[in-house]
Amino acid sequence: MAELRPSGAPAPTAPPAPGPTAPPAFASLFPPGLHAIYGECRRLYPDQPNPLQVTAIVKYWLGGPDPLDYVSMYRNVGSPSANIPEHWHYISFGLSDLYGDNRVHEFTGADGPSGFGFELTFRLKRETGESAPPTWPAELMQGLARYVFQSENTFCSGDHVSWHSPLDNSESRIQHMLLTEDPQMQPVQTPFGVVTFLQIVGVCTEELHAAQQWNGQGILELLRTVPIAGGPWLITDMRRGETIFEIDPHLQQERVDKGIETDGSNLSGVSAKCAWDDLSRPPEDDEDSRSICIGTQPRRLSGKDTEQIRETLRRGLEINSKPVLPPINPQRQNGLTHDRAPSRKDSLESDSSMAIIPHELIRTRQLESVHLKFNQESGALIPLCLRGRLLHGRHFTYKSITGDMAITFVSTGVEGAFATEEHPYAAHGPWLQILLTEEFVEKMLEDLEDLTSPEEFKLPKEYSWPEKKLKVSILPDMVFDSPLH
Repeated sequence: MAELRPSGAPAPTAPPAPGPTAPPAFASLFPPGLHAIYGECRRLYPDQPNPLQVTAIVKYWLGGPDPLDYVSMYRNVGSPSANIPEHWHYISFGLSDLYGDNRVHEFTGADGPSGFGFELTFRLKRETGESAPPTWPAELMQGLARYVFQSENTFCSGDHVSWHSPLDNSESRIQHMLLTEDPQMQPVQTPFGVVTFLQIVGVCTEELHAAQQWNGQGILELLRTVPIAGGPWLITDMRRGETIFEIDPHLQQERVDKGIETDGSNLSGVSAKCAWDDLSRPPEDDEDSRSICIGTQPRRLSGKDTEQIRETLRRGLEINSKPVLPPINPQRQNGLTHDRAPSRKDSLESDSSMAIIPHELIRTRQLESVHLKFNQESGALIPLCLRGRLLHGRHFTYKSITGDMAITFVSTGVEGAFATEEHPYAAHGPWLQILLTEEFVEKMLEDLEDLTSPEEFKLPKEYSWPEKKLKVSILPDMVFDSPLH
């Protein structure tokens, strides 16, 4: 539960824990991390020292359900001459370290990120006659914060969030989100590390799909050019009834389609409902690595396999387009891969993905024939995988959310793969890699054309390429909800 009140001063907090990392005593009255973010807010809104604020009645660190201690709501007058309408500006407090005493976030010093390293913001167009900001964006931000705290995955600019529901629970077409840097909030240096500000931008389903097929930054730039779709500050208008492609039909062909053709897609993988079968051997074969057992325990993805897959799926986006799969045994330092910035937790890490038998006992197998299974939502991404990734010399990974299994498609230009042109289907335990040549990708795109309009066909749907010994099935969700799929 949360309550709405003027911000004034923060609610009383528990005293800081003793120890060398504890902040000064005054932090119990006005925590230094909170004070630093308030300072940035006062810089932008000097005339609003006490904005309305949604606050968690029972703080997360006291067992409450809401990770964000506060969400402040400011009235921003915008700039009509610059196509920036008047709007409400929401700013979260709690994803960063407000206290520095380990009650929520581990205090690691002032040089790195504070807590998760960011806070969320949201800009909502003010309706005519609206005297107070709606409070539903605060709950939306709490929902995203719960995801971050539970998964320990962080967001980055350009990321997308598939929400599949109007953000305000109305009949609006704004049902998904992109994330970008807030245009006004500057990074803040606190005693507990740096805090940046990521703005939530509400988008339509068609715009989300375009971001998946191309990249989030590209769609954000298009939204900035269309005033009623966001404008320069990417202000969300829940009453917007048209997508940017309906407002300007040329954007799809001239910008998005051309961008996909030129740049490919930055989406390198998804968690999905998927599975695979080895058709070259009966499933009950004792040597089938999908069902290999030590005693009574099923074999699961090893830690090293998981490390490679979670690198591929890290926040769903690649920092660059270098077509190299991370090595199975990357150099590690302090539990983190050496070639990337530390994160609180990698996207695929879970108890179920830990190794049950030693990695070195699991051999890579070459398969003759495979059967891939996807639900409808996952199957609709196959054309994106082929056109936006493989035709650009990249890779794409599906990681099962219903079982310990993964499927990675690779092109001939990807290094570090264990699938080869000579043996295009290869499995390392329950992780399958499929190498597809450019010629075969073009053939598959022709045959899978109807996947771009999945509402037009009935499930189950099957595609087969006998000469390649490959079969793909699109199945109802209920199939994957059963332990036997």
